[in-house]
Amino acid sequence: MLRRVAEGVLVHESVFVQTNTVVVEGRAGVLLVDPGVTAAELDCLVSDLSELGHTVVAGFSTHPHWDHLLWHAGFGDVPRHGTAACAAAAREELSDPDAKTRIADHLLETEIAGQVPLDLLGLVTGLPAGTARIPWDGPEIRVIEHQAHAPGHAALLIGEHGVLIAGDMLSDVLVPMLEHDTADPVDDYLAALRLLESAAGDADVVIPGHGSVGGSGQARARIDLDRAYVHGLRNGHVPDDPRIGPSAKPGWEWVSDVHEGQLRYLSR
Repeated sequence: MLRRVAEGVLVHESVFVQTNTVVVEGRAGVLLVDPGVTAAELDCLVSDLSELGHTVVAGFSTHPHWDHLLWHAGFGDVPRHGTAACAAAAREELSDPDAKTRIADHLLETEIAGQVPLDLLGLVTGLPAGTARIPWDGPEIRVIEHQAHAPGHAALLIGEHGVLIAGDMLSDVLVPMLEHDTADPVDDYLAALRLLESAAGDADVVIPGHGSVGGSGQARARIDLDRAYVHGLRNGHVPDDPRIGPSAKPGWEWVSDVHEGQLRYLSR
């Protein structure tokens, strides 16, 4: 079910790791950001948008991980944007004919095995490099691209509504997950946090790719928490972070395993 979180902005939360689909209302229709995840949820989203009288005019994928590259035929054949690097990474992965099979096999280990439609996966067109705004007939949406978490990862800032769509950053349940295929993933992540802080540290609403929508003051608080965590990783110790260890949210204990894996990776 769609929930309004700010003027012109609605969110649908998936049963799969609290994945957030964001709907931004424009003059001629809506922009869909990271729609997902299960077939039933996408069907529901199509129905909800129809009941509200909304037509989808564009999509945007914040980064090229499978759960942010989904689509439904009911949304229509409209432009699906991403950064140039995001689109290139998605295209490279899906050029392997076994890519969707590997994703489906991975999903066999989850509670949504067999429920995710992959036929329209990853059909994203990259915006020209350096594009600062999403081209559409709606509120100005700033593209904040950075090198953290995944190739071509981008946050979106809807300035007039005070909303920061953070992609897979600034979560209240997931710790920062580094993009390991770079020369210095820790400095990359810290640079990305500085960029988000300068652009939207005072946003009224922050929407992570996974987790709870945050209200006033939460964007800055989550930036501070993520920065402290990344500094802890760099220094090789376990930071005092509510998302890992005994304070982790029930059902999210596996995030501690992600943390331990990152510590081991950086120690090498």
